[in-house]
Amino acid sequence: MSFISYLINGLSLGSVYAIIALGYTMVYGIAKMLNFAHGDVIMIGAYVAFIGMSQAGVSPVIAVAAAIIVCTLLGIVIERVAYKPLRNASSSLAVLITAIGVSYLLQNTALLVFGANTQTFPSVVSWGGITLADGAMNISGVTIVTIVVCLVIMAVLITFVQKSKPGQAMRAVSEDKGAAQLMGINVNATIALTFAIGSALAAVAGVLLCSAYPSLTPYTGAMPGIKAFVAAVFGGIGSIPGAFIGGLLLGVIEILGRAYTMSQLADALVFAVLIIVLLVKPTGLLGKKIQEKV
Repeated sequence: MSFISYLINGLSLGSVYAIIALGYTMVYGIAKMLNFAHGDVIMIGAYVAFIGMSQAGVSPVIAVAAAIIVCTLLGIVIERVAYKPLRNASSSLAVLITAIGVSYLLQNTALLVFGANTQTFPSVVSWGGITLADGAMNISGVTIVTIVVCLVIMAVLITFVQKSKPGQAMRAVSEDKGAAQLMGINVNATIALTFAIGSALAAVAGVLLCSAYPSLTPYTGAMPGIKAFVAAVFGGIGSIPGAFIGGLLLGVIEILGRAYTMSQLADALVFAVLIIVLLVKPTGLLGKKIQEKV
C-alpha cells in the first residue's frame, strides 16, 4: 500500500508540474521564448488567492477566479512590456536575460508588498478525500482534485488548440509567423493569448500547489517553476502531450526518490534522470527534431 500511496502522491505533484509545464511549452512552441518568470506568476496567483480567502473572506471559488484573472492580466502585461520589444532581437540571450530580470522583479515586489514571512495557505479543497483498504490508505481531497483538474485542463487545451480558430491560429504562428501574418492572422494577439493562457494555468497550479503544501513565500514559485521547465524539456518542449507526460513522470520520480532514498537527493535524482533522457533522446520523449534549411 505504501508504494501505491507514493505513486498517487507523485501523480498529484506531477499534475501540478504538468499544469505549469503547459504554460512553458505553449509559450516556447508558439513564441519561441523561454518565459523564466513563469514560476513567479505562480507565486503571485497564490498570494491573490491567499489574500482573498484569508483577509477578504471570500469563498475559495471566487479567490481562485480572482487569481486566474490577475495572473492572466499579468501575463499579458509581461509579454507586452518585456518580451514584445525583443521578439525580433538578433540574439535569444536578450530574451533570456529579460526573463530573469522579470523574475527577480516579481520576487522583490512580492517581498516589499507581502514581506518575507512564511504564510500558512488555507486549502481550497474542503473535502477530506477517500479511505481505501479498510483505513490502511487515505487519499486526500486535494490530491484527487489536483489530478482531475490536470486531466480536465489537458483535454480542454488539446481540444482548444486542435478545434478552435484561435487554437488553429496558434498552430499557424508556431509554424511560421510571417506566413501566418500574410494569411491575415494577428500574430501579436495570438502570442498575447498564449501568454494569457499560460499565466492562467500558472494561477491554478499555484493554488493547487499551496493547498497540498500549505506554505507561501515570495520564493514559492521558484523551484516548482524550474522543475516544470525540466518537465517540459523532459517531455519535449513545444509538445502539449509531452509537457503533460513529463510533468507526471517528474512528480512520480521525485516522490519515489524522497520515499526510497534520502529526501535531499530527490531533486538531484530528478535532474539526473533529465540528463539521461536528453543524452538518449535530445528532443525529449515526444519532441520532434526540426531541420532548418540554410
